[in-house]
Amino acid sequence: MIEISVNGLKKSFEIGNNILDGITFQVETGERVGLLGRNGAGKSTLFRILTGELDADEGDVVIARNRRLGLISQIPIYPVGFTVEDVLQTAFSRHRKLSEEMERLTAAMAAGDSSEETLRRYGELAAKFEGIGGYDTDTAVSKVANGLSISKEMRAQLFDSLSGGEKTRVNLGRLILEDTDVLLLDEPTNHLDLHAVEWLEDYVRRFKGTVVTISHDRYFLDRTINRVIEVCDGKAEFYPGNYSFYAIEKERRYLEKLRRYEKEQAEIQRLTETATKMHEHGTELLHKRAFSIERRIERIRQTEKPTRARSMTNRFGEKEFFGDEVMQVRDMDKSFGDRQLFHGVDLRVEGGERIALIGDNGTGKSTLLKILMDEEQPDRGWVKYGPTVRTAYLPQIIHFDQPGRNLVDTMLYAKRGMSTQTARDRLGAFNFRGEDVFKPVSVLSGGEQSRLRLCMLMDEEINLLVLDEPTNHLDIDSREWIEEAVEAYEGTLLFVSHDRYFINRFATRVWELENGVITDYPVPFGRYKEIKEREKALAYAQPQPKSEKKADKPKPAPKGGKAQQAARKQLTICERELEKLEGESKALEAELEASACDYERYSALYAQKEALDGQLMELMERWEKLAEEVES
Repeated sequence: MIEISVNGLKKSFEIGNNILDGITFQVETGERVGLLGRNGAGKSTLFRILTGELDADEGDVVIARNRRLGLISQIPIYPVGFTVEDVLQTAFSRHRKLSEEMERLTAAMAAGDSSEETLRRYGELAAKFEGIGGYDTDTAVSKVANGLSISKEMRAQLFDSLSGGEKTRVNLGRLILEDTDVLLLDEPTNHLDLHAVEWLEDYVRRFKGTVVTISHDRYFLDRTINRVIEVCDGKAEFYPGNYSFYAIEKERRYLEKLRRYEKEQAEIQRLTETATKMHEHGTELLHKRAFSIERRIERIRQTEKPTRARSMTNRFGEKEFFGDEVMQVRDMDKSFGDRQLFHGVDLRVEGGERIALIGDNGTGKSTLLKILMDEEQPDRGWVKYGPTVRTAYLPQIIHFDQPGRNLVDTMLYAKRGMSTQTARDRLGAFNFRGEDVFKPVSVLSGGEQSRLRLCMLMDEEINLLVLDEPTNHLDIDSREWIEEAVEAYEGTLLFVSHDRYFINRFATRVWELENGVITDYPVPFGRYKEIKEREKALAYAQPQPKSEKKADKPKPAPKGGKAQQAARKQLTICERELEKLEGESKALEAELEASACDYERYSALYAQKEALDGQLMELMERWEKLAEEVES
């Protein structure tokens, strides 16, 4: 059954410039569709037309009869004075209408109305009310609020007092509670932490209706969609698969079209040269044949030259780093009022490391980065940098001192001595071209402001790059470009991100901020996820004593303070890594014995064995230090 039918849809905000130019597609019942395209391609405009918020200039939109659409928009708006709880409760308007009618019928029956019609109607309403979960709304709200990290305290706050990310989470919770037939999700993972994104993925996979989502989160798309509609130049292109399939198939289609175009151009060139020679001979018969060939050329000319979006071409400037230690943090605490973000933080960063700082929203990740960048002061403790360290910092919220300046002037004021042409060349490398460079910074979107700030950062010579949510607000092309720039950068990297693709690609070490304590996982993100899954499985599998099963008492807290608990946790991780490396070492010893007669193979294996033994020695030293902390 067709849920959504769009036919010949056109929409423009400027005369002669159609953002949607005759787009046509259909969405079937139960499909999971990813709506992709560059920022500004018209995806959100299309959503607003589907929900009736905007009118199309031309074309038709047909929604299946009795189907309810729910939209999570990027900028949710509710009446002044609404609390978070009020917003969540708006999801139950149907329930309230049924409840009010049931109350009227109950009052009528109490007053003596025992007619068959009244009893029949009350029975219908009661069955319908139970069927839509009318008696379990409090449970539903709590379940969704817990999944999206909406605390009891937050539910009592005014909705207008929330940050943009918090508003997005609350509005998403409201949409889920509405239990609509068709979910329209516009950048649902923006501002969500890793736990909330994973919860949302699980919900979307289990959702029984139809889903159409705009997202630049490639992991989310891979796990939730089974079809891609790409909006490109106002038209739709279709791909029957998830994001990974789309990325491969898009490249294949491009290359196929390019080969077809090049083949046509070669044939056109050959025929053109033949027709030209015939015209040069000047006989009537040859002229006729030449005209015939030219008409044939026009029939052949069917394939437009395929194009790719211009990629941004630049990389971070780098300053040579001397020494091992980039940064050291000792005994650091930070609180805001009665709320302690973290305490007793002891960290050490060495040259070339790539560290992901992860944790739920509100745990203090951005605050820690601001302290490291000397934009905030700790309550206790200190930060020390190596003597040759030069840093560059991209904050989560971009701020420009003079937002009224245009892009060229912003570059010139930031870098004294830079020529106007150099500034324009650098901006052009970041896809700011033509008249765009004379726009004031204040009119740029969030993603464009991030791109401009990166453009300014890449002009610096640095060896420590600190990024706070660098891929927020960026489309997939821009994310991939930043990833290429970071890949080429050889210095030390410290970043906060909820983009699992970005984390997985770059993190060689993970700092997890939880309950005021940073746990250091000296492993890549994939290995970190395995450790966390194993910990979760062990926690579920661990049997409880019979006395605890009978009396539902809380478990006693582990002995020692939070710092000691963190050390105990890291000791467990360290022991698992030791076990893994020892297994690899034994395997290499066996290979060395088997390769004793092959000098080249033996030399390569021996070098691997030496490097592995070095890692084992470092890990043993770390194990001894952690064991002392746990025992102290």
